[in-house]
Amino acid sequence: MTIQKRNLFLPLALAACSFAGCETPSDRIAQKEDHLAAAGFAFEPATTPTLQAMLNKLPQHQFLTRVRNGQTFYVYADPTICGCLYVGDEAAFSRYQQYRQQQAMNNAARMNTLDYQDNSWNWGPWMPGFSSWNPAWGNWDPGMSGPFGW
Repeated sequence: MTIQKRNLFLPLALAACSFAGCETPSDRIAQKEDHLAAAGFAFEPATTPTLQAMLNKLPQHQFLTRVRNGQTFYVYADPTICGCLYVGDEAAFSRYQQYRQQQAMNNAARMNTLDYQDNSWNWGPWMPGFSSWNPAWGNWDPGMSGPFGW
């Protein structure tokens, strides 16, 4: 790698790391599996060579559905990190999906909001009753009312 490319690579790598939170694929999978367990998925380790071979045949880190006696089960195979199979019913899968949706909404909300700090900004014309409040003082009285119901 040339010096110019190396000098460009480091800032780009640091920027990418800050956006991704420096999380490795293994970290993301482990977190997903923590959430599967919290949602009610059973953890089944592949404890024999036969079970390990069977586990390795399944698509890795993806959900599969299996129907047994008319009931749908969701299977998640991880031969790389835990060497295990997660199995959950429809209720566990629903809890997991709800959690994922909530996390996605929380992440979107965090990405779309800014914490604006400017002590010289005059909020008064925008919100009557707000003009005496200074952002440096912290939270204002939530009992204040203005044209927006604040």
